[in-house]
Amino acid sequence: MCLISCLLRLRRWLTRERALDNTVTEFLLRTCRVCSPSRSKHAVCAALLCGVAATSRPDNELHTQLMGIPLATGSVAEFYIEPLLPHVGDIDVMFHWNNQLAIPRGHPLPTQLPAEFHNCVQVNEIIDMVPEIADSHLPGYVYLELRYSLTACSDGNYNAVEYDRGQYAGNRTHRDLELHGPAALFASPQSEKQLSVDMVYCVRCLSWPPQAYDWPTRHRNYDWPDSATLDCVVSNGCDVVPVAHRQCRQHELMGNLQWRLSLSRAEIVLMNSWMPVQQIVYHMLRYFVKTEQLTDCSGNAGAGTISNYHIKTLMLWACELKLRIWWTDDVNLVRMCVQLLHMLAEWLTDAQCIPHYFINNCNLIDNSFDVANVRDQLMSIDERWLSTWFADNYMRKCSQLNDCPQNISRLFDYVTTSLKLQNAVSALVAWRQNSSLSDLWHVCDATVCQISSFVDKRALTERSCLGWMTQLTKNNSGLSVYFTAVAFLHVASMLLRHGLND
Repeated sequence: MCLISCLLRLRRWLTRERALDNTVTEFLLRTCRVCSPSRSKHAVCAALLCGVAATSRPDNELHTQLMGIPLATGSVAEFYIEPLLPHVGDIDVMFHWNNQLAIPRGHPLPTQLPAEFHNCVQVNEIIDMVPEIADSHLPGYVYLELRYSLTACSDGNYNAVEYDRGQYAGNRTHRDLELHGPAALFASPQSEKQLSVDMVYCVRCLSWPPQAYDWPTRHRNYDWPDSATLDCVVSNGCDVVPVAHRQCRQHELMGNLQWRLSLSRAEIVLMNSWMPVQQIVYHMLRYFVKTEQLTDCSGNAGAGTISNYHIKTLMLWACELKLRIWWTDDVNLVRMCVQLLHMLAEWLTDAQCIPHYFINNCNLIDNSFDVANVRDQLMSIDERWLSTWFADNYMRKCSQLNDCPQNISRLFDYVTTSLKLQNAVSALVAWRQNSSLSDLWHVCDATVCQISSFVDKRALTERSCLGWMTQLTKNNSGLSVYFTAVAFLHVASMLLRHGLND
């Protein structure tokens, strides 16, 4: 009888634990909307910022021929889901000048360039190390050697003039050339805070980098990414950004000359090919790691911390290494998160390494990590603990959003049983699902206000109008049409007041 009683108690305990897992899973699956760019406030905001970048010049008279070519990156470009809690902390926009280009060392010079490039283009070769600096090679980091000047001919091809070797591009050359955008951005309804903007200068490379040459052809057991996605990734090339390795920033030469390979374009394509469940798991892991601040030593400000990029790398590897049915059969989001965090811990245990997804022999952790401590924190996480954590720190926080009705928020104040928790969650899910039209109206209202404000405050030119229409069309052709209408009305108003002029 004692054994039977113990088994019954164990069964009840397992049922409760499974019920909480299921509640968390159902909540996230039903509240994380699949959202097209035209319906996402963050994507629309990024499109507006790209419009600003495409129509701006640096505040420097010596660079009047430069034009920024923008690309929205980071969370706003990677996520196509829209959870209840904010998943975009800022708007990341990379931009490259239209007179700069990078090519891998030994790669043939281009005879034609995309129309966005200037008639005169400086070409830098991407090299792994500088001969004049001993031990200057680090995986994932490169140097730019100025090698050619290209000048457009009347037939659309380019003539090349070769530079002497030994001239390297510094990573601080363009940091003072800022693009000036609008002061006000979309306010997040959940936080009532305006999103910050991170404009990152880069040099464009139209070719896939040799440092990741084996990535497209390496053996994959489960056909992810598929061949079409691989082709798309490789055809997008890469970028280099002016950032030196953490360990080299104090070095007199490497700190000024070192650049980092950026494969943001590849990451955007890959992450947009994920299933919704994979995007949700990525959001959960990011939110958990950010909230818990998983670091090796809470008292050490310089300690190594598990970052968003580490979680992104973990997810990319997991999508490649795990069967599709691992993501689709008997979906339990909490169990998936636990297993992936343990996978990260095993990397730290076996190799003391978080391997770069694209570049061989590139370790994403350095000697600032107390590997054993981080590993122990990750391994201590189990499904019971993580289910409770998401119930307390995620679902309850969703009920405290400013626009959540008070009658729903109060339900979470009296959660004493699993049934009451399920009832509170059901009410929150129903409110979320019924608010889609209202949220879309707020996106549209904010968008038209931003476009009208831009047209009213900035002088319109042929170049600025084309730049805006191009960028807005990428998000939603309707935005481009609206911009055109507002621009014509603005021009008509100016003509009435001032007559015809330049």
